[in-house]
Amino acid sequence: MIDKAKVEAAVRLLLEGIGEDVNREGLIGTPDRIARMCEEIYGGTDEEVAVHLSKTFPAAGNEIVLEKDIALYSMCEHHLLPFYGKAHVAYVPDGRVVGLSKLARTVEAFARRPQIQEQLTAQVADALMTYLKPKGSMVVIEAEHMCMTMRGIKKPGARTMTYVCRGVFEDNPALCDRVFAMIR
Repeated sequence: MIDKAKVEAAVRLLLEGIGEDVNREGLIGTPDRIARMCEEIYGGTDEEVAVHLSKTFPAAGNEIVLEKDIALYSMCEHHLLPFYGKAHVAYVPDGRVVGLSKLARTVEAFARRPQIQEQLTAQVADALMTYLKPKGSMVVIEAEHMCMTMRGIKKPGARTMTYVCRGVFEDNPALCDRVFAMIR
């Protein structure tokens, strides 16, 4: 749960720390705005992903289900700067499927937590395996990180790609290749 009072106090201290006047007209409402923003962008910390993946439907004969180009926005836990991009979530059902929007909701729930892309990729794949119980899952994320774009090395346009395979995807490179071909 977001503690708005603590966030507001921290923002005031940050503004003072960088030499700003917290009472100047443009900054007076900033601590409150940032606290409300934190409720939105860090709202996944209180969200249980099992809710999204628990309602399934019978489906026979599916080899791969792929939801691609799921927009994601997250915050790097190292710099508290955004990274954003797309997630591609695939799984091989074991007789049951989940509503397609639930895959996007699962990505969003994990993305709305301070974290790193590598962990986000694994969390989505593992949640599918735990709650949906498919034969396998594969998650690919490609994202641009503001910590590389606007500070440090300053390389705008550089994208980081991560992927995780679980279950049947781990032992079947041809299955992984099929997912990569579907993503293209």
